Amino acid sequence: MENKVNNFAYIDGANLHKGVKELGWSLDYRRFRIWLKEKYQIERAYIFIGLIPSNKNLYTFLQEAGFTLIFKETSYDGIGKVKGNCDADLVLKAVVDYYEKQFNKAVIVASDGDYAGLVNFFKEKGVLISLISPSDKCSFLIRKLNISLLYLSTQFNKLRYIINKKAPDGDETP
Repeated sequence: MENKVNNFAYIDGANLHKGVKELGWSLDYRRFRIWLKEKYQIERAYIFIGLIPSNKNLYTFLQEAGFTLIFKETSYDGIGKVKGNCDADLVLKAVVDYYEKQFNKAVIVASDGDYAGLVNFFKEKGVLISLISPSDKCSFLIRKLNISLLYLSTQFNKLRYIINKKAPDGDETP
């Protein structure tokens, strides 16, 4: 009997969005999900994201693109900026999934040093495929762990969102 590859991705949604935005381009989330499946055999890709009712169309789009959304209740700081820190939720979900043997291997998409403990834990357990950094400013706490590290900027041509895509025959259909 053949063992099925069952790899998971754990994605910090805010970190991904902000990191790519800092690079000056927009991520094509549909292409990103396909790329995760093809490159890393990701069966389930979790995006941890703050829940803001006005973003319901975004959430629907991400789910239709193949992501599983894990929502974090948001709050607001003193100047009205939304706070929806998902770091602890992502770490907890990943560790629970590991101990419940939910996946074979895992990819983490974040560049925040707060994930260094999880990254090191997965490395020691032999389940970390790679960390994908949405930013070119990946934390030293992660970089020093001697892991497979891919900067998303290296995938710009494959994963950027292109407005007004044209079909191969040159007509105006996307």
